[in-house]
Amino acid sequence: MTITLSPYDPPVVDWTALRNFNALRGQARISLTPRCDLACFFCHNEGDTPPPLTKKDRTQQPRPRELAATDYITIIGALADRGMDRFYFTGGEPLTSPMARPVLSGLPPLGPDGSYTLITNGTHVRRHQSWLAKTRLDKVKVSLHYFSDETFRTIAQTRFEIALVLDGIEAAREVFKEVGLNCLLLTTNAPEIRGILDFALNRRMPVQFIELVNTDFNAGIVGNAVSADDVIRHLRTLTTDERIEVAGVGQGRRVFNVDGVKIDVIHRDLGRHHVGQCGTCPLRSKCVEGFWSLRVDHGGGLQPCLLRDDLRLDLKDHLNDPEYLAEVVAKHVTAFTEGTL
Repeated sequence: MTITLSPYDPPVVDWTALRNFNALRGQARISLTPRCDLACFFCHNEGDTPPPLTKKDRTQQPRPRELAATDYITIIGALADRGMDRFYFTGGEPLTSPMARPVLSGLPPLGPDGSYTLITNGTHVRRHQSWLAKTRLDKVKVSLHYFSDETFRTIAQTRFEIALVLDGIEAAREVFKEVGLNCLLLTTNAPEIRGILDFALNRRMPVQFIELVNTDFNAGIVGNAVSADDVIRHLRTLTTDERIEVAGVGQGRRVFNVDGVKIDVIHRDLGRHHVGQCGTCPLRSKCVEGFWSLRVDHGGGLQPCLLRDDLRLDLKDHLNDPEYLAEVVAKHVTAFTEGTL
């Protein structure tokens, strides 16, 4: 089900919930495409049909794209004008999308605390390096869940070599000041975790280690999940500079500073933080994320949770009125946080 709001809704808008969400480091995740050149077995694809599922069964396809590049920019601008200042561009693999260049090249300016971050698997960065360098992107985060050809091919179900990803990381570092890594903790890559950490530390790149999210998307691979305890113990041999961050949304994390390099560990022992609608959510027992992002998909929908398609809000009817579009989103977030959606 997709929720639509009438243009004749009352004009009074309370912006508090949306602004509080942003103040608590909530983010807008903009999916440019559900397609990807990899098929990582744990992928949840921001709530759309994941590539590994499509690879196994071609009848299971993601929703079709209904947004043009100008539509993406309208949505981003409308949210930015009302206080959202953290935007992440995702996929699938965003650089496989024909929307990537026109959207990323046309981003509106943000305030001094704002940031645009590209999340990529790294395989296309070198090819697009020249125009990426001219965008308003502030950061690039590369997913590095593997550190050998064997592990790369097992996890990503690809014939590519790991050198392609590592070169993509170097290509990003050549043109962006901030390049970081994301790494999911798995039994498959457990022997390579310290190698990935050393790789990051040697290049002074921040890295985030993440425990596997247990959802319907990966129900068949929960045995592949690895606790973060081992990487935490190792980090404590490298530094005593450790703190706990528990934001108002999302999961708690341990943050280590190793010789000036920030290492995040998303650690389930610190719990998760839910608001409003989550309190009565029938899927809460399967969720380890909490409400920490607004996901905008390429079909023109926005949803506060990747598990709840029934809370997906259709933005397409409001693209010709950015001010009202922002109001619609604010009402949706308010209803979610008040548990009345």
